[in-house]
Amino acid sequence: MITQQQFSLKPKTVPASTSWYLADLSEARGKQESFTRQTPQRLKVLREHALIESAVSSNRKERYYETLEQSSQRWHDGRHDPWPYLNYVLFILKSAYREFEERLGQIKSPRGTKTEIITNAIERTGRPFRISDIQRECPGVSVDIIRRVLKTLRAAGQVKCLGRGQNAHWQKTARGK
Repeated sequence: MITQQQFSLKPKTVPASTSWYLADLSEARGKQESFTRQTPQRLKVLREHALIESAVSSNRKERYYETLEQSSQRWHDGRHDPWPYLNYVLFILKSAYREFEERLGQIKSPRGTKTEIITNAIERTGRPFRISDIQRECPGVSVDIIRRVLKTLRAAGQVKCLGRGQNAHWQKTARGK
């Protein structure tokens, strides 16, 4: 309750380390959303392995209690410093995101996954698009694979090319909808 009162008075400063953790977490969150859209099969495998394996190991537990003790000093006087504990929690979250990214990178995609990612990105576009638009939606997919999928879709009559060169636009056809 006292900590809530402290924060309701809007702290005069936020420690730099807390700002860095928050910025890193924001970036990691954006990456996670991108992974979620692009690689649902990989996420399923990660979920099966994860079931959150004790994010707080024995040495982390010691650090947890240290930061909790630091943050609790002078609590009864209302002059405690919650930042050590908050930074610890942010550090744990940042570490979890980093581990998530590493694990995601270690899992191989099943065959056809990139094709599915590209076709899903094309399905989400409601207007003519360029290859660069698909690249932005599918950052883990090479331009060559995008072109190969577009060539296959064009041969099937699902998309058509509206120009030539680097700035050519593509559009879904009635068959592709």
